Amino acid sequence: MSDGLKTARNVAIIVVIAAGVYFLPGGGRAANTFEALLWVTFGVGIGYLGLRGYREHRVALHSLGDHNRGLLYGSLAGGVFLYAARARMWETGLGELAWFAFAALVVYALLEVYRYWRAY
Repeated sequence: MSDGLKTARNVAIIVVIAAGVYFLPGGGRAANTFEALLWVTFGVGIGYLGLRGYREHRVALHSLGDHNRGLLYGSLAGGVFLYAARARMWETGLGELAWFAFAALVVYALLEVYRYWRAY
């Protein structure tokens, strides 16, 4: 199948989905369900990449020692928290200040782990 036909097929699929959302009753609900399914698939993919990265670099991670490995995992969890809490924390000035302070703390912890890793 040539590239032109593949592109035309993909455009036709998108047009059919868009027409279904626009013209069919309950199309918005179907679109929301499809969006949720895409986000779940994306999350599973990110989790798989994390697992694969851990398996490939297990020796390097364990050679960091308990302290720096804890800093690494804690800062990664803090980054996920910052991403999830951004919209709610930015509703107030104090929350925004706390968000930036916590972001600076996460970046500092990641830099400390990186500096320790590069030292040996």
